[in-house]
Amino acid sequence: MIPKNFPALPDFPAGEVWLAGAGPGDPRLLTVLALHAIGQADDIVHDALVDRRVLDLRGDGAELISAGKRGGRPSSQQRDINDVLIERARAGRRVLRLKGGDPFVFGRGWDEASALTEAGVRFRIIPGLTAGLAGAALAGIPATSRDTNHAVVLAAGHRAEEGGTADWAALARLGQPIVLYMPMSQLAEIAASLQQGGLSPATPAALIQSAATDQERVVESSLGNLVDDAARHGVGSPSIVVIGATAGLRRHLLGSLVGWR
Repeated sequence: MIPKNFPALPDFPAGEVWLAGAGPGDPRLLTVLALHAIGQADDIVHDALVDRRVLDLRGDGAELISAGKRGGRPSSQQRDINDVLIERARAGRRVLRLKGGDPFVFGRGWDEASALTEAGVRFRIIPGLTAGLAGAALAGIPATSRDTNHAVVLAAGHRAEEGGTADWAALARLGQPIVLYMPMSQLAEIAASLQQGGLSPATPAALIQSAATDQERVVESSLGNLVDDAARHGVGSPSIVVIGATAGLRRHLLGSLVGWR
């Protein structure tokens, strides 16, 4: 229930597009503004990773339009998604572009914001909890701690459509924890490259599959055993992987940590 003295929520005018993050899974992790947008939208253009329970919060008559983007699988082309957003907004619809996590963290939010700007379509950005930080936190893995690190690296684990990939050896030399988004198809290559860059095989690591959903699983491992442990436990996508000292802190909390459910 929203308190009476809570700041007023903005109107969702016809012809606007709101780019919103749905968080990592559980609808209770939605921001108030994202929940408001879901209830007001005429059209919800959503990614495959948006939890069905979130979509079920839509208003009566709202149309669901699947954008279907998932790493390594057939998916909508970004230009086609841009066109849908623009066409629907120009038709006088209230269009919500709903993404898992945060739209500006590996969510192509910038691509869509740029396309809307070029088309002269007004839009609003609604940040969400990014899965790489929120999913890890729910599992008891902090992004930072005073005793382990002063920075954290967020990296896309899958290859970009243009064929690019991160310089894993360079990231290894930073000596800071690395949070990988959607890395499973390239996990062996990434783990090998990080070790070639100087990270010890004994570096703590953790795999978190389907964070903040009923299918969530957490597997503690080490960089050297990461690939074998993923295979042994059948860990697949969608997953995030944490590599670094913070991944080893989880075990100290398990006696008292209350699960997110």
